[in-house]
Amino acid sequence: MAANIWTPVVGWLGAMGAAFALALAAPNESGVLGKLPTMSAKRLDQTHVTLPRQLPSDRTVAVVMFRKDQREEAQRWIDGLGLHQDSNIAWVRLPVWSQKEPAERERIEQHLARRYPSPSEQERLLPLFIDRDAFVRAAGLGSTDHASVLVVDREGNVLAKAQGPFDQKKAQALRETVLAQSAFSAF
Repeated sequence: MAANIWTPVVGWLGAMGAAFALALAAPNESGVLGKLPTMSAKRLDQTHVTLPRQLPSDRTVAVVMFRKDQREEAQRWIDGLGLHQDSNIAWVRLPVWSQKEPAERERIEQHLARRYPSPSEQERLLPLFIDRDAFVRAAGLGSTDHASVLVVDREGNVLAKAQGPFDQKKAQALRETVLAQSAFSAF
């Protein structure tokens, strides 16, 4: 009779132990898509920020470019995602260069300031002068051949990403990911 009482308890404890072991063995979702390193940047409006901690929102769309010829591709993502029209989506433009001498950085920043003269554009533009290859690896990007669009949290976790020419299905997935924060904050 005593064995009949302990059988369900032992079974329950075994199931709990197995569930715990599986939880520990399961892959951790954070970092699976990538993680932006902590870095200092200066927006074109001359404000110094520490990324990713000082991103404009808990979830921010980052449009990343590696070469001048990717501007049109990046702009198609900006237009296709409706970033200029949707004030619910925080976003930044991140042109990424390899590390440069101060004079070269200044020349690039001046060129960008002429190209993006409005205060709202300059507020969203964060040129990065860093180890590009390390950035690409950390963010989980395949290459620098195309512009990339990332949804990043303030811990630097890449929550969603797309690379290459604009794609409506990818854009919808990015929008859903970035807007999911509103649903969570309502509870």
